[in-house]
Amino acid sequence: MESENVGEDYVIRVLDQPSEIDAGAWNALLARQPGGAGGPFMRHDYLAALDESGCAVAATGWGLQWLTLWRQDQLQAAAPLYLKSHSRGEYVFDWAWAEAYERHGLAYYPKGLVAVPFTPVPGPRLLALDARARAALLQALIAHCEQLGLSSLHLLFAAEQDIAACREAGLLLRQTVQFHWQNPPGTGYADFDDFLATLKQDKRKKIRQERRKVADAGVTFDWKRGSDIQTEDWDFFYRCYERTYLEHGNRPYLSRNFFARLQQAQPGLWLLFIARNAAGERIAASLLALSDDSDRPEAAYGRYWGALERVDCLHFEACYYQPLDWCIAQGVQRFEGGAQGEHKMARALLPVTTWSAHWLAHPAFSDAVERYLEQEGEHIGAYLEQLESRSPLKSDA
Repeated sequence: MESENVGEDYVIRVLDQPSEIDAGAWNALLARQPGGAGGPFMRHDYLAALDESGCAVAATGWGLQWLTLWRQDQLQAAAPLYLKSHSRGEYVFDWAWAEAYERHGLAYYPKGLVAVPFTPVPGPRLLALDARARAALLQALIAHCEQLGLSSLHLLFAAEQDIAACREAGLLLRQTVQFHWQNPPGTGYADFDDFLATLKQDKRKKIRQERRKVADAGVTFDWKRGSDIQTEDWDFFYRCYERTYLEHGNRPYLSRNFFARLQQAQPGLWLLFIARNAAGERIAASLLALSDDSDRPEAAYGRYWGALERVDCLHFEACYYQPLDWCIAQGVQRFEGGAQGEHKMARALLPVTTWSAHWLAHPAFSDAVERYLEQEGEHIGAYLEQLESRSPLKSDA
């Protein structure tokens, strides 16, 4: 679908297939965003894998309607818009808003969503050549949602420049809290013990106890990156990942076919840890994404894990301590532990604020949500102060 915004001289094209836009053009626009790409998740090949594997398609509640702005056939701005028929796989919870609509006989779904499906990693959402194009893209998104009669538009885990554009446009802003680990500036930590030395005694002791439990059980780890992760390794990882979801009574959002596409399209952006028991048998795996395929990526992102056997503290070792050990050895600046999880703070992942932006078509509900978010923001502020008082770091660290 194509239309023209005469005032800005942009041609607006709405796409319902990733193949309708050149992957190189999309990725080049992503690479120009302030603050970087935010990992592999907004790359064309990642989003295309979600679509082509059937994981994020209309049948699963993710109707793709990517919105793009063009001038003289040159891509100026783009956003991955989805028409959502539910709120699953988002990690910014609006169930109460949907219930309020339902109580008043109004339809909350479908709604518009600009996000990476199933991925609570902050990063750019409004890809644009400049601030003017970004503002025009946001206005085009709102106009498109109005034209479709959607209840709302939501931009999740957005980068600073996106939130600035949303604030300028009058959207409602919402804070959430995640927990990230930072390597100190300069040379970074020398090794894991150097890192532990910055923690308070009780936290340091707890981490050592947890690691000792795994080691005493005879569990060892090895890691593979990029093309060294063979198909049989991906198969094993998926077996663990699927088993853990099923044990919690759910089917996994992501299919084996999705990960096969990642293996082919962006192998250098993935890091796999494999746990073996005392007999040398593989029993667990954790998969991390990396910000880039260099020898020293800027960031690592904890994403997926699973286990075939139960070992006390194995999850902490596979998902936190092994990745942190690797990050320290490789000089990685930041490890992001994903959504929620206050328990991560005891492992020296410290609280950071993430942002989303929201537009609601119904004026009365927009006013009500605005009041709700003001109260929620006060609670978030108090929560962050409370977390700061419980920092795991020594006062001189």
